This record gives sequence, structure tokens and C-alpha cells, in this order.
Amino acid sequence: MRTSENSHKLLEEVYKSLFLIRHVEEKICDLYPTDKIKSPVHLSIGQEAVSVGVCKALTREDGVMGSCRGHAMYLAKGGNLKQMFAELYGKRTGCGKGRAGSMHLADVQAGVIATSAIMASTVPLAVGWAYAQAYQNTGNIGVCFVGDGALDEGCVHESFLFAKQKKVPILIVCENNEYAIHSHFLTRHPSKDYILNWASSYEMKCKRFEDDDPLALYDYVGGVADELRSGSGPQFIECYTSRWKEHVGPGDDFKLGYRGTEEVEKWKRKDQLIRIGKLLKPTVKQKIEQNVLKEIQEAVEFAECSPFPKPTELYENVYGGENE
Repeated sequence: MRTSENSHKLLEEVYKSLFLIRHVEEKICDLYPTDKIKSPVHLSIGQEAVSVGVCKALTREDGVMGSCRGHAMYLAKGGNLKQMFAELYGKRTGCGKGRAGSMHLADVQAGVIATSAIMASTVPLAVGWAYAQAYQNTGNIGVCFVGDGALDEGCVHESFLFAKQKKVPILIVCENNEYAIHSHFLTRHPSKDYILNWASSYEMKCKRFEDDDPLALYDYVGGVADELRSGSGPQFIECYTSRWKEHVGPGDDFKLGYRGTEEVEKWKRKDQLIRIGKLLKPTVKQKIEQNVLKEIQEAVEFAECSPFPKPTELYENVYGGENE
């Protein structure tokens, strides 16, 4: 174990990150009906702990990539909150200058290399980025967050083969919320063990977490990071978790009939935000919450006051200009 639940500093950092992500996304839920947010949103509410536990074990220089459901990863890795909200508003002060929206967040200075709406597309990108780190001998490692549904894409298999062959310093993190949009995992695969058995077939070190305990993830990923830096080659972890909201949007989707409320309720009963909060002194917990809520409000105000891009900016950062 690299740490324990008695590490007060770690507990405070983990709680702050969990609280930040949860309340940022709840704020997004409040704002979304106003049409101020100019992008579809795939929320991480319920899945925050995976990103927090993993990212807390990384250095700022380590790179992470993820999918359209990337808010938690972006914030857990230290992505700029003001620029995130500005991006959701489509403003020029956003992390993508208003072009990217919710599904393509990045903050390279914080090690958030990319997120993408194309399922599994960041897996080969992350492998390539991590391979470049090894080639340049930077000592940095890559982490790619991917859903259970995205693992079915062909580029994942090709990437795993390349990563293993070249001993790429990358950790693949499968956030298994058991659904590919509305399709349950067991309607697509023969057994619960399929993903772990499949990943193990590439002769990578693999581990499954049955829940989303961020402290257990922090302990384990800290050791993995050391091994990756020493040249162990790629590794894989599968983390069971739960998406509380609909696939895309701020609402619930139980009326669609593909899952029942009890599936989500059992995860809510072991909410890691509540669990970690109970380990803190009430005064410490209250101070963290006050500071985070203030930070969120300032970020929203920043987005509200920021200008939209000028029409001429459509021609910037493209391969060919208007007259070429």
C-alpha cells in the first residue's frame, strides 16, 4: 500500500476532486435547459471516483486521454475549470476556443491531451503519445480511459498489440458502467469475465476493481505508474462503476426500460463522495465545499462574460485559408 485512509492530505485532495466534479456536473444540469451550453453533454455523475483515484496517482506531466464522457478525467487531472465552462458556452476563452464543446476537452499543460466523441479513437492516439514519451525518454506515462462498449472497436485490438510489442508505457482504464448506450454488457459478451480474459490474452498485467473506491485505485495505480516508468510495458485495469444519468444529457432515462432504478440505487448507497466525506473533520469538509462552490461560480461567471468567437476565426487553425 502506498498510502492509507489515515493520510489526511490525500483524503482532502480526493474529496475536493470528487466534490468539484459532482457539483460542476450538477451545475451543468441546471444550466443545460437554458440553452446557454452550446454542446451535447455526456455526464460523469456516478463515475467520478475512477478518474479521481487514477489521476491522483499521476504526475502533472503524465498524459491522459478519454472519451466524450470526459469531464471527470479533465477535472481530476487538473484541467482549467474556467476554460472548461467557457468551452461549454462556445466562447473564445474556452479550452478549444469555442470550437470543441463538451466532447473534445483538452488542457495540455495539465496533461489532458485529448478527449473524443469517436468511440475508442483516443486509444491509438494515447498509445502513440505514450510511445513518443518512451522514445524521447521523458519518463512520462500515458493513461487512456475507455468505456466497456468502446473496447469492441478494431483499433483497440491493434493498439494493444502495438503497445505490448513495443512495451509502451501506457495504462488502459476501462470504466465499465455495463452499458454501451442502452445495450447491457451481457447482451454483447458471454460472461462478466470476458473483458479481463480478453485483455489478459495480450499478456498484459490486468486487474479488476469490483467497485470505484478511489483510495484503492490510487494505491494500485501508483504502483503501476512506477512499473510503467521502469519499462514493464502496457497494463490494463477494469473498474466497475455506474452512470447515474442518461447516456447523453442531464436527465434520467429509466422510462426507456433498458435498466431499472435499483441498478443505480445500489451504487448511490455506496457513493464515494459521501464515503470519503465522512472520513474528514466536519470543519475541513465544510471549508473544502465552500471553496469549491465559489470556484464553480467564478467559472460560470467567467463563461457568461466571455465573448463568442468572431466569424473570421473560422479560418484560423485550418490547413488551408479562405483563398487557398
